[in-house]
Amino acid sequence: MNEPDVIARMLGNPKVKPVTIAVVGLSANEAKPSHYVPAYMQEQGYRILPVNPTVETVLGERSYGSLRELPVKPDVVNVFRLPKDIPEIVDEMLDLGLTKLWVQMGIVNLGEAARAEAGGIEVVMDRCMMVEHRHHASLS
Repeated sequence: MNEPDVIARMLGNPKVKPVTIAVVGLSANEAKPSHYVPAYMQEQGYRILPVNPTVETVLGERSYGSLRELPVKPDVVNVFRLPKDIPEIVDEMLDLGLTKLWVQMGIVNLGEAARAEAGGIEVVMDRCMMVEHRHHASLS
């Protein structure tokens, strides 16, 4: 978990190869990290697929009620939900064959991280995707 090569693989380079990120818990509230972090990633060229049953559209994209409803298989699942919500997300990922789970800074569920990894899912947990992207961009 949180290995630098896993972080780099998850971030990819959307200028070279498109990267789709499903954001579970993406908020329509621009003041929340669950809005401005995905907005930043979208500005950097990533395709963002909102997963939030309480909003219709956000960041110019239709929002979906669950990972199962997505029209395409995302490259990465980025989670802005409470630790207690992670088991259901891991279950969906395992059922759908999704292999990259990024859980945002401040959200930790080590048991589910271990279960995800045992199921073949690479995990980044308690890290901010925007911060890591900026760090990796500065190294390039």
